[in-house]
Amino acid sequence: MHIAERPIDMSERFQLVQKYSRRLPRYTSYPPVPDWNGTPDEEAWLTSVAETVMTGEGISLYVHLPYCERLCTYCGCNKRITVNHKVEMPYVNDVLREWQRYREVLPDEPVIAELHLGGGTPTFFSAEALDALLTQLLKDTRPAPRAAWSVEVHPSYTSADQLNVLYKHGFRRISIGVQSFDRKVQFLINRIQPFEEVETLTRMAREIGFTSVNYDLLYGLPHQELDLVLNDVKQVLKLRPDRVAFYGYAHVPWKHPGQRRYTEKDLPDARERFESAELGRELFEAEGYVSIGMDHFALPTDDLTVAARKGKLHRNFMGYTEQQTELLIGLGVSSISESPLGFVQNEKVIERYREKLDAGDSLFVNGHTFSEEDKRVRKHILEIMCSMQTPLPHRRHFTNSELLNMMSHDGLIRLERDRIEVQPGANAFLRSVCAALDPKQNTDPEAQRYSVNL
Repeated sequence: MHIAERPIDMSERFQLVQKYSRRLPRYTSYPPVPDWNGTPDEEAWLTSVAETVMTGEGISLYVHLPYCERLCTYCGCNKRITVNHKVEMPYVNDVLREWQRYREVLPDEPVIAELHLGGGTPTFFSAEALDALLTQLLKDTRPAPRAAWSVEVHPSYTSADQLNVLYKHGFRRISIGVQSFDRKVQFLINRIQPFEEVETLTRMAREIGFTSVNYDLLYGLPHQELDLVLNDVKQVLKLRPDRVAFYGYAHVPWKHPGQRRYTEKDLPDARERFESAELGRELFEAEGYVSIGMDHFALPTDDLTVAARKGKLHRNFMGYTEQQTELLIGLGVSSISESPLGFVQNEKVIERYREKLDAGDSLFVNGHTFSEEDKRVRKHILEIMCSMQTPLPHRRHFTNSELLNMMSHDGLIRLERDRIEVQPGANAFLRSVCAALDPKQNTDPEAQRYSVNL
């Protein structure tokens, strides 16, 4: 028997978690953002956009809507807390002005394969503001044959009017931030939303015609004991969402000061996090959900599962997707765009973003131009994240062979001369496998740039 086929019991599995636990990127991009250098200038970027859209399979479009009425203390997103809704239309107009810069280099009727509204809280914006944004954004565009429109919604701030506007413009998927149903945990993370709110919103969306509902569910939150995780998962399963993103809370207060409402002492320890993750996985799989890549579960009929089964799963800054696009255009503050040239990220502060729009200046404050090595490593990491395997004919040039050999010995991967295959049940170790392929992670493994990977 090949050593990688040896079954792993729970006790040994936890020992492996401890063995491979370190601070690592989540690999939503390669290179990871802290390793970016060489921001493309605006002219080179727009040239790349124009060239890519002519040969690609359509555009993935992300719009960042940063406003929230309350601060959720677990959140690591770029947001602006306010109850002043007069900010809505000026920001909508800013996003549309940025979009117009792209329209000048795009075809007369660009094909949109994917559209996602993220935040912040997109449903901070009224039905009227969302309608104004989407009417102009989608004007003179065409949806791809299997286009996917999705939106992040907050159960406490989402109305039937908003959902009807979104549905009218082609949205069929909503993503609801559940996090936890326990009131004590909700108090600590400052996100009070009873089970009944999530249930009502889910039912309302389905009655309107939304065909896919995703829940975000966290473990590892302050004072979130194992029995609370068990209850959260059981409550979620009652509502039978099409997809669930079930992942560990990333405690990085040096990056997000709002997370200092509680301390590390209030968080579950490594063993408790491990047990929570394993419990959730077992419950979801027992109810027929399929494990997708890292931290995701979907019903067998869901588009994400179908794409994974066909080897067509993709991953970008919006997460796992069934859309195979080379071009991602991000609009709004802090949004990240991606093309075969590299990455660019917009100004992160709303007032400076607006000033640069007014002045006609470049909006980019960060970015990266791919080297040939970046492209090679990026391809392998993307394949590991999406397909759990990758051919590596030249791995000796850039991999951490010692780490790969160790993971092979521990039964987490099958390591052949020119191929790596992640073993069934080893999804939790994907970040570690990717790190072994990432020459940028072979130095200073304790650097506090990322959350613990397991």
